[in-house]
Amino acid sequence: MKPVLRLLRPADWLVLAVSAAGIGLLWNRGSGGDRVLIKQEGRVFLETTPRLDREIAVPGPLGDTLVEIKAGRVRVKADPGPHQICVKQGWLMPGQVAICLPNRVSVERGASVYDSLNY
Repeated sequence: MKPVLRLLRPADWLVLAVSAAGIGLLWNRGSGGDRVLIKQEGRVFLETTPRLDREIAVPGPLGDTLVEIKAGRVRVKADPGPHQICVKQGWLMPGQVAICLPNRVSVERGASVYDSLNY
Protein backbone atom coordinates (compact mmCIF):
# COMPACT_ATOMS: atom_id res chain seq x y z
CA MET A 1 0.00 0.00 0.00
CA LYS A 2 2.82 2.44 0.79
CA PRO A 3 4.28 2.39 -2.74
CA VAL A 4 0.90 3.50 -4.14
CA LEU A 5 0.65 6.41 -1.68
CA ARG A 6 4.08 7.64 -2.75
CA LEU A 7 2.83 7.98 -6.32
CA LEU A 8 0.12 10.48 -5.31
CA ARG A 9 1.05 14.13 -5.67
CA PRO A 10 -0.47 17.10 -3.75
CA ALA A 11 -2.95 17.83 -6.55
CA ASP A 12 -4.10 14.20 -6.46
CA TRP A 13 -4.85 14.53 -2.75
CA LEU A 14 -6.80 17.71 -3.48
CA VAL A 15 -8.90 15.93 -6.11
CA LEU A 16 -9.59 13.08 -3.68
CA ALA A 17 -10.62 15.50 -0.90
CA VAL A 18 -12.95 17.50 -3.17
CA SER A 19 -14.50 14.29 -4.52
CA ALA A 20 -15.10 12.94 -1.01
CA ALA A 21 -16.70 16.24 0.05
CA GLY A 22 -18.97 16.20 -3.03
CA ILE A 23 -20.07 12.65 -2.36
CA GLY A 24 -20.79 13.57 1.26
CA LEU A 25 -22.96 16.51 0.19
CA LEU A 26 -24.92 14.38 -2.28
CA TRP A 27 -25.36 11.63 0.29
CA ASN A 28 -26.80 14.03 2.89
CA ARG A 29 -29.08 15.63 0.37
CA GLY A 30 -31.39 12.62 0.50
CA SER A 31 -34.13 11.52 -1.86
CA GLY A 32 -36.61 14.29 -1.16
CA GLY A 33 -38.30 12.40 1.66
CA ASP A 34 -37.39 15.10 4.12
CA ARG A 35 -40.32 17.41 3.50
CA VAL A 36 -44.01 17.63 4.18
CA LEU A 37 -46.21 19.66 1.85
CA ILE A 38 -49.68 20.63 3.07
CA LYS A 39 -52.07 22.19 0.55
CA GLN A 40 -55.45 23.79 1.13
CA GLU A 41 -57.68 24.29 -1.91
CA GLY A 42 -54.72 23.55 -4.22
CA ARG A 43 -52.49 26.23 -2.73
CA VAL A 44 -49.50 25.58 -0.51
CA PHE A 45 -50.52 26.08 3.10
CA LEU A 46 -47.26 24.93 4.70
CA GLU A 47 -44.03 23.22 3.67
CA THR A 48 -42.03 21.82 6.57
CA THR A 49 -39.76 18.98 7.64
CA PRO A 50 -40.92 15.76 9.31
CA ARG A 51 -38.16 16.21 11.89
CA LEU A 52 -40.16 18.78 13.89
CA ASP A 53 -42.79 17.21 16.14
CA ARG A 54 -46.01 19.24 16.00
CA GLU A 55 -49.68 19.31 15.14
CA ILE A 56 -50.95 21.64 12.43
CA ALA A 57 -54.56 22.75 12.09
CA VAL A 58 -55.44 23.40 8.44
CA PRO A 59 -58.69 25.34 7.96
CA GLY A 60 -61.16 24.14 5.37
CA PRO A 61 -64.81 24.62 4.41
CA LEU A 62 -65.99 21.96 6.90
CA GLY A 63 -63.64 22.87 9.74
CA ASP A 64 -60.05 22.18 10.72
CA THR A 65 -58.04 19.18 9.49
CA LEU A 66 -55.42 18.19 12.05
CA VAL A 67 -52.07 17.00 10.63
CA GLU A 68 -49.67 15.31 13.06
CA ILE A 69 -45.90 15.18 12.57
CA LYS A 70 -44.21 12.98 15.15
CA ALA A 71 -40.87 11.14 15.26
CA GLY A 72 -40.25 11.72 11.54
CA ARG A 73 -43.68 10.40 10.56
CA VAL A 74 -46.70 12.24 9.13
CA ARG A 75 -50.43 11.51 9.23
CA VAL A 76 -53.84 13.17 9.16
CA LYS A 77 -54.94 12.82 12.78
CA ALA A 78 -58.45 14.26 12.48
CA ASP A 79 -60.68 15.52 9.71
CA PRO A 80 -64.26 16.84 9.73
CA GLY A 81 -65.12 14.87 6.58
CA PRO A 82 -67.86 12.22 6.81
CA HIS A 83 -65.89 9.14 5.67
CA GLN A 84 -62.49 9.76 7.35
CA ILE A 85 -60.62 8.19 4.40
CA CYS A 86 -57.53 10.38 4.81
CA VAL A 87 -57.43 9.59 8.55
CA LYS A 88 -57.68 5.84 7.86
CA GLN A 89 -54.60 6.02 5.60
CA GLY A 90 -52.45 6.24 8.72
CA TRP A 91 -48.80 7.21 8.66
CA LEU A 92 -47.55 8.30 5.23
CA MET A 93 -44.41 6.89 3.66
CA PRO A 94 -42.19 9.11 1.44
CA GLY A 95 -43.95 9.65 -1.88
CA GLN A 96 -47.47 9.11 -0.48
CA VAL A 97 -50.31 11.64 -0.38
CA ALA A 98 -53.40 11.82 1.84
CA ILE A 99 -56.28 13.78 0.31
CA CYS A 100 -59.25 14.97 2.36
CA LEU A 101 -61.62 15.84 -0.49
CA PRO A 102 -64.63 17.28 1.35
CA ASN A 103 -62.35 19.67 3.25
CA ARG A 104 -60.07 20.36 0.25
CA VAL A 105 -56.84 19.54 2.13
CA SER A 106 -53.95 17.36 0.97
CA VAL A 107 -50.81 16.21 2.77
CA GLU A 108 -47.82 15.03 0.74
CA ARG A 109 -44.86 13.26 2.31
CA GLY A 110 -41.58 13.68 0.45
CA ALA A 111 -41.18 13.74 -3.29
CA SER A 112 -42.78 11.43 -5.78
CA VAL A 113 -40.63 8.62 -7.07
CA TYR A 114 -41.38 9.70 -10.65
CA ASP A 115 -40.46 13.01 -12.26
CA SER A 116 -43.10 12.53 -14.92
CA LEU A 117 -45.15 9.76 -16.43
CA ASN A 118 -45.40 9.11 -20.15
CA TYR A 119 -47.84 6.96 -22.05
